[in-house]
Amino acid sequence: MTTFKDDFHLAPGHYLLSHSVGRMLKSAEADFQQKFIMPWQQQNQEPWQQWLDGIERFTSALAELLSSEARLFCPQTNLSSGLTKWAMSLPESGIRKVRVLMSEQDFPSMGFALQNALDNVEIVYIPESFDMYDLAVWQQYIDEQIDWVFVSHVYSNSGQQAPVAEIIQYAKQQGCRTIIDIAQSLCVLPINLNKWDADCVVGSCVKWSCAGPGAGFMWVNKSILPYCEPKDVGWFSHQNPFEFNIHHFEPNESALRFWGGTPSVAPYIYAGHSLNYFVNVGINTVREHNVTLLAKLQKALPEFYYSPTDQSMCSGTAILDFGPYHEQVRSRLKQANIAVDNRRYGIRVSPHIYNDQADIEALLHVVN
Repeated sequence: MTTFKDDFHLAPGHYLLSHSVGRMLKSAEADFQQKFIMPWQQQNQEPWQQWLDGIERFTSALAELLSSEARLFCPQTNLSSGLTKWAMSLPESGIRKVRVLMSEQDFPSMGFALQNALDNVEIVYIPESFDMYDLAVWQQYIDEQIDWVFVSHVYSNSGQQAPVAEIIQYAKQQGCRTIIDIAQSLCVLPINLNKWDADCVVGSCVKWSCAGPGAGFMWVNKSILPYCEPKDVGWFSHQNPFEFNIHHFEPNESALRFWGGTPSVAPYIYAGHSLNYFVNVGINTVREHNVTLLAKLQKALPEFYYSPTDQSMCSGTAILDFGPYHEQVRSRLKQANIAVDNRRYGIRVSPHIYNDQADIEALLHVVN
């Protein structure tokens, strides 16, 4: 079996925290030196052109991974930034009350952003106890009274997928806009944005993409993009940023109209390199490897395995619930230098492409 361990910086121990922060590629430092530092350090001219080439590499890699067009992606510092900008840009924003459906299982930051992006908003929450994979649950809440439907492709506390394509299709039939969060699925689950046809998608590269913090993004459907009028704009939102005419602003025809003022560059140069690594490996390869390691956990710990086991329902993360032995198990894993973390329903374990059977066996040895 091909091993990818040698491609990443892995400290002593067993790292199973890719749902939080992915490990750094060994090749990242040299690439960053060449693409970001050298143009700044060694050339007797401003390095903006080379830096912007790095941004284009970032959006092109996202387009390749997610089956879309590079022009529909805009870099954002994080998901909250992208979601806020998109929400404020829509024709109905600020004109009437907007009713948004989301789950109590969604990442809190998404709720915070939506609550504060609009002056007149009502958020309807699907209770935390409901099964987010069950399309009937979504159909129970989605109707003509709902304007926007927010969906997490993967719920981080449960390791469960939502049936995104089916939810989008049903929401469209009810006249609702859809926003999808792919923070916990990018680079571990296959995603086709063209087939989904959501209105907006937000994501981040700090987790399974192994690209570090600061490289978030938003994707906007080309059918709605011309009608979006971002409020938080700057010279890089302009169709021609280097026009330098304060009396003339023309929104970029692409999703870069959401970009804003002078952009951060370094995180996207770094992330573009990492994303291209996964383009070359192939997300189906990553997923197959992930599922194989999860299956080993499922077989060995069926009584403690909280997450779904069906491939159509499970994410890249296993949630292990040890009940009254929970704190004891956590302590033993920490002593054994096995990196996992804890959420509401149990211990989260996320094997990635750089993990192998030995990492899972080490965890099982401690647990058993």
